[in-house]
Amino acid sequence: MENKEFRFRTNLNCNGCISKVKADLDNAEGIDKWNVDINTSDKILTVKSKGITTDEVAAIVKSKGFKADLVDS
Repeated sequence: MENKEFRFRTNLNCNGCISKVKADLDNAEGIDKWNVDINTSDKILTVKSKGITTDEVAAIVKSKGFKADLVDS
């Protein structure tokens, strides 16, 4: 399976916001590594995929009440 990197524009503004999605992203099957850059205006979530789809990542973030809009590579 091909590994890919996805980027999402989010509204995860602080470490408290990140903590709300952390367990779900950490435990999601198909995610190798993830990170949120809260120091940029777009609050970019970067996900290194090992099988998970962009829709699945977005659904995880949205289920916690945050937005996740895919950024075109």
